[in-house]
Amino acid sequence: MRTRMLALTSAACGAALLAAAALPASASASGREADEVTAAALLAEMRACSRISKGKYRTDSGSARATVPVCGTRDAVFWKADMDIDCDGRKTRVCNRKTDPYYLPETAFQGSRGEPLDSAALPHVVVPGPSKVWDYRKSGLTGGSVVAVVYRDRVRYGVIGDTGPAGIIGEASYAMAKSLGIDPDPSTGGAESGVTYIAFKNSRVSPIESRARAQSRGAALAREFVGRP
Repeated sequence: MRTRMLALTSAACGAALLAAAALPASASASGREADEVTAAALLAEMRACSRISKGKYRTDSGSARATVPVCGTRDAVFWKADMDIDCDGRKTRVCNRKTDPYYLPETAFQGSRGEPLDSAALPHVVVPGPSKVWDYRKSGLTGGSVVAVVYRDRVRYGVIGDTGPAGIIGEASYAMAKSLGIDPDPSTGGAESGVTYIAFKNSRVSPIESRARAQSRGAALAREFVGRP
């Protein structure tokens, strides 16, 4: 029986290969690309802002005015800002006191073994520390909550990994910036504008350092966000 099954399997495989060769490339693809939510689709869901913050945030400590509100939907919160580079946490070749004058060896949230996160390897977003303007915890967010970051035509997924000054918004890790094609240098890099951050409520993944889980959960949440099954 085993010999016959192997023979049949070989024949079937040959037929399958011939059939695949006859199909157009699009028909033999896995379909993953078709399932991916585009930057345009996500941005279309955020044309209007239902503000949930009691005020607005500055994008930098030297900004003259606070211009960025935090907006909310039933399933997510979002804001549109710049991107400063967070290199805090685990010391690496690209994230250390020599490369980043503001480097700190800790992150607000830790990995599964209680260690600081690796900003050079983990795509994550920094949220403002809780204040009267907005408390991320009251929006169903915490360390490990899944985020989508949109820049130009790119969408990348990660987690909330750190907190920053209570009055400033618009910061993400070295790894997140690099994945979006933004200069990740903590001293000279970043993006001056055009970055949209989407944080999904009640979406915490564990372990926080799992890029694969953030990617798969983020892609699924993004599809729900734009109304896809």
